[in-house]
Amino acid sequence: MNWHEFFQLFAGLISVVNPITAMPVYLSLTQRKTPAERRQTAITAAFAVTLVLLTALLAGEPILSFFGIGLPAFRVAGGLLLLLMGMSMLRASDDRSRHTPEEDAESQDKASVAVVPLAIPLLAGPGAISTTIVYAHRDLSLNHYLLFSGAIVTVSSIVLLFLLLAPRIVAIMGQTGMNLVTRVMGLLLSSIAVEFIAGGMTELFPLLAGV
Repeated sequence: MNWHEFFQLFAGLISVVNPITAMPVYLSLTQRKTPAERRQTAITAAFAVTLVLLTALLAGEPILSFFGIGLPAFRVAGGLLLLLMGMSMLRASDDRSRHTPEEDAESQDKASVAVVPLAIPLLAGPGAISTTIVYAHRDLSLNHYLLFSGAIVTVSSIVLLFLLLAPRIVAIMGQTGMNLVTRVMGLLLSSIAVEFIAGGMTELFPLLAGV
């Protein structure tokens, strides 16, 4: 196993999925549920994240091709989205590109909030999906896809762990600690975004690579 590649894929995904910011929303949406219902919500959300990201890994590029969207253009668009998310995280502020109050209000009328808005779009939102599609195209070998699948499962497992331990983690870290971690994740995410944009621009405008 190429541990360097695995860690690179894992770091890119965990920074954009960022379960830290999902914990307060999870606690708010499940405050009237029993412990067993909270646990089931966390499990369902983690499974949904796995399913969404694996679908993006395996079918993301064919879907783009179907709509006539080139990967370089998608890489730039995804990079801009990630940059906006990263800048928002650096300010430790809420990001409306991940979820909206309207989606939260709608979810209150449903039996389960695990899929919407918790898994989609809060955890496996546009940023995570675009990151998965771009990273998937870096290497079309079977080994790369297996490594990436393992990274997705690992990230989803960490999401599950954070959600299950959310009450304790929030109590221990406090708002200041959570803001600090969010800012670090935001810096990493912004760096990945710049890499996406630069790579996409050089593919769209090859002359830029020779400057």
